[in-house]
Amino acid sequence: MRLLLLLASVTALSAPAYPQGERAAFTVAETGQSFRSFDEAMAALQGGDGTIRIAPGTYHECAVQESGRVAYVAEVPGKTIFERAICEGKATLVLRGAGARIDGIVFTHTYVNDGNGAGIRIEKGDLTVTRSMFIDGQSGILSANDPSSSITIDQSTFAGLGKDPTGNGAHSIYIGDYAALKITRSRFERGTGGHYVKTRAPRVEILDSSFDDSKGSHTNYMIDLSNGASGRIAGNSFVVGPNKDNYATMITVGPEGIKHSSAGLMVENNRAWLADGFKWKTTLVGNWSGDKVTVRNNQLADRITPEGSRWF
Repeated sequence: MRLLLLLASVTALSAPAYPQGERAAFTVAETGQSFRSFDEAMAALQGGDGTIRIAPGTYHECAVQESGRVAYVAEVPGKTIFERAICEGKATLVLRGAGARIDGIVFTHTYVNDGNGAGIRIEKGDLTVTRSMFIDGQSGILSANDPSSSITIDQSTFAGLGKDPTGNGAHSIYIGDYAALKITRSRFERGTGGHYVKTRAPRVEILDSSFDDSKGSHTNYMIDLSNGASGRIAGNSFVVGPNKDNYATMITVGPEGIKHSSAGLMVENNRAWLADGFKWKTTLVGNWSGDKVTVRNNQLADRITPEGSRWF
């Protein structure tokens, strides 16, 4: 796989543009200037807002955004690849500006020694991710806490993520104390450990996405609402794989202590079935919140119970 990297480097240095006729790898859309490296393009933003367009190719650069609202856009979605590119021992893109948008970029082989390497590490600000892929690494997206900001993910793929060969843990997506998480039309598959989605946000929408654990290994929950959440989980498909570390429930509500109300949480119109080789019973929703969660109109295979509240 190839990997793409773009991020806002906040230096006041002026960066030279590509000479005429040479391939422009990184282009600032607002000015039309093109640059040899990601760092040069980021420096041209001078800490402000802007859009960096990235040409097709495989890149081994990473970047840190300290300020502004920056869009990182692949000129051809799926053809801009960032591979084995890590800044600050954290991620390919380390984001702590006012906001960021990532469109059409592939992140792969994001490994660090502590087991939490990510394609995107969001530490502050809003984040929107569309048409992007996170493949064969530790974490796809990993966040810190920013209760004033939100994260939106659409039409993106998370595959081959989780526990790395050293035994350290990670999750395909881990969102801390953000205001809200919205995931739509996205795919999760081939997990290698941890949860596919783990979030501490008080508000969630996870819609029209697929969770295919049939080829997963050492995986746990499909969706973990660690401290409870309101919102809606609907229109998704779930395949429970036979090689899980924890197979007893698929969606959890408040398993790590209650910090947010789950009253009114809707889990509806989902489909769930068991992959070949799965030998046990499982539960669609394990609820430890003490709040009433609405679980309805889900199509469940035999041996999948709609709800449970015992410790799994």
